[in-house]
Amino acid sequence: MNTLSNYPLLKDINTPADVRKLSKEQLKTLATELRDFLTHTVSISGGHFSAGLGTVELTVALHYVFDTPSDQLVWDVGHQAYPHKILTGRKERMTTIRSRNGVSAFPSRNESEYDAFGVGHSSTSISAALGMAIASSLKNENKQMVAIIGDGSITGGMAFEAMNHAGSIDANLLVILNDNDMSISPNVGAMNNYLTKVLSSKLYSSVREESKKVLSRMPSVWELARRTEEHMKGMIVPGTLFEELGFNYIGPIDGHDLDMLVSTLENLKAINGPRFLHIVTKKGKGYAPAEKDPLAYHGVPAFDPSKDSLPKAAPSLHPTYTEVFGNWLCDMAALDERLLGITPAMREGSGLVKFSERFPNRYFDVAIAEQHAVTLAAGQACQGAKPVVAIYSTFLQRAYDQLIHDVALQDLDVLFALDRAGLVGPDGPTHAGSFDYSFMRCIPNMLVMAPADENECRQMLYTGFMHPGPASVRYPRGKGPGVPVIEAMTALPIGKGEIRHHGSRIAILAWGSMVAPALEVGKSLNASVVNMRFVKPLDTALILELAKSHDIFVTVEENVISGGAGSAVNDFLQAQKILMPVLNLGLPDFFVEQGTREELLTLCHLDKQGIFDQIENFCA
Repeated sequence: MNTLSNYPLLKDINTPADVRKLSKEQLKTLATELRDFLTHTVSISGGHFSAGLGTVELTVALHYVFDTPSDQLVWDVGHQAYPHKILTGRKERMTTIRSRNGVSAFPSRNESEYDAFGVGHSSTSISAALGMAIASSLKNENKQMVAIIGDGSITGGMAFEAMNHAGSIDANLLVILNDNDMSISPNVGAMNNYLTKVLSSKLYSSVREESKKVLSRMPSVWELARRTEEHMKGMIVPGTLFEELGFNYIGPIDGHDLDMLVSTLENLKAINGPRFLHIVTKKGKGYAPAEKDPLAYHGVPAFDPSKDSLPKAAPSLHPTYTEVFGNWLCDMAALDERLLGITPAMREGSGLVKFSERFPNRYFDVAIAEQHAVTLAAGQACQGAKPVVAIYSTFLQRAYDQLIHDVALQDLDVLFALDRAGLVGPDGPTHAGSFDYSFMRCIPNMLVMAPADENECRQMLYTGFMHPGPASVRYPRGKGPGVPVIEAMTALPIGKGEIRHHGSRIAILAWGSMVAPALEVGKSLNASVVNMRFVKPLDTALILELAKSHDIFVTVEENVISGGAGSAVNDFLQAQKILMPVLNLGLPDFFVEQGTREELLTLCHLDKQGIFDQIENFCA
């Protein structure tokens, strides 16, 4: 049995202060134990894995050098923060990560004082750490603010906006770029380590700053000196861009060399102003299967660490909604050469792997840049293309202005395929697609659809693609009710729902994933059940018809009640001066925490029993 007693140093680490009591020689042993403990716990719980393996040495060095939690660490996204959680008092609970009432999947201010900023979406760390540095300096506090950002996250424009600001105000901020998308480059060696020590040393920094003061009185000489330093550094380090943004760039250094990390961080801690440390790490470091295939081991189920591969999912007769989308995209692209596929760095998650392989010239991965993805699609549509933006519901929130201003306002022909809509389960509230009905239906020109099953998803994607204007199809994570997918594609009549069960007195109007449980409830209550299909335009003719023959309306949606599909029904009935009792069921007015999707649906009373009980209580 692998218990904490197997880790002589780690077992006594309850806070980072305990790390700082160790000798520098002991840090390497701690890193070895930490990496093994991480592998052990994630193999039990599942979760984000390979990113954390790559940041073990960095995490140890950060907590050794900086006085956390007074000095504050902001981890971008948070996939790489599991080692941080282990060293900050949560090691005994790590096997509960991403489960109901367990350790959060991402850093959370509600969970620990060592989690300086709550994250989950990309490219926010530098802005947050800069804001913290500014506020701290105004209080005359002597705190260090450190943003740790990955090479994927730095592709987001927000990261460069923050660096541009930080450099312009000479903020006291350290940005660490964890570069894990390449092997250790040739200039990460003895000579480069020596140069890094020189460039990050207090002596070099002091001479540099004093030279600025003296030479700034002689503009032509200062400009020559500045350019000479820039060109010299440019020959040995790839940091010219960050220097131009106003940062003192150091690196790249080996992110697994603890001695080098500690000495460099100690030097940088003594320097004021904006600093940029570039480290190179290996994603999956220390666990051979993860090193070989870091993408497969990015997020893992429970697994046997003694085996060289992850457990294979049992074969299924029914595709997931993501697979339905991926298959449709390839089929539609074969029929219409105007189709272009866009993803903001979510090729695998959004189901675009086959499309990228079959149609490479029509596939565009724009990196973690959702705003750019949407406006890129708008530009393509202006030239007669028919772009399809494959994006998680929660990530489309980041491009809301572009959705309104660049696509809808111009009534451009762009289809949005919104994956992970509704409750997503273990990833928690940062990844839940709880709001898209509400923020989509208020936009003019927008067609908003939600399929009740796998086949309807395929037909709706076709409907949205053929529709001359902006359209969206939102579908949940995982599988549907198991309806066979018909290969032939037929456009649905716009704004028309369908009655799935004829009953009396009560009419249940359901959207998307809620149609299946609503149908079960409706049959047990002898209520009419409608698959509404469209959030916008609403099937007002059907609502009027049902209002004449029923006494009570119940709306059911996997979206927040406020401003959602049920609210659209309320607005219409009020406008028609139809007075009848309406029960709106949906996600509650709070951020739903992590757990399995089934647990969260039960918590929100959106499972079969919860819907039944709420209707019974309302009618009583």
